[in-house]
Amino acid sequence: DLDVRIPPGIQDGATLRLKGKGGAGMGGGPAGDALITINVASHPCYTRRGYNLEVKVPISIKEAILGGKIVVPIPGGTTTVQIPEGSSSGKKLRLKGLGIDSKTSKGDLLVELQIVLPKNIDPKLTAVAEAYDSTENLREAINW
Repeated sequence: DLDVRIPPGIQDGATLRLKGKGGAGMGGGPAGDALITINVASHPCYTRRGYNLEVKVPISIKEAILGGKIVVPIPGGTTTVQIPEGSSSGKKLRLKGLGIDSKTSKGDLLVELQIVLPKNIDPKLTAVAEAYDSTENLREAINW
């Protein structure tokens, strides 16, 4: 058994070398080095990209259109984030310095907004959707 200190921010697949902690050398020589390959487990909430973390957060249609404040999970707790009005699903908000902390740098937390429709759609919402023709705006947004 060995006690090993894992450096903060270590990447998946990195190898740690513990000098002199390996097996005994041939013919009574000194012990070799122990090599440990790091496997970083996935997280149910976050995806890691280098030192940045990504999280998908559900928002309502109202929050997407009008903007508003939402609670976002961050490592070690939560924080409140202001959603800009007119936010589309897939929009990413950057929270600086809330990603992976390492010896040399600190990553960011990227919050990806995901618009979630209600289970039961109100007839008023249906009427608004039918009255609004978004085809023109959609074509402009994707440069058709």
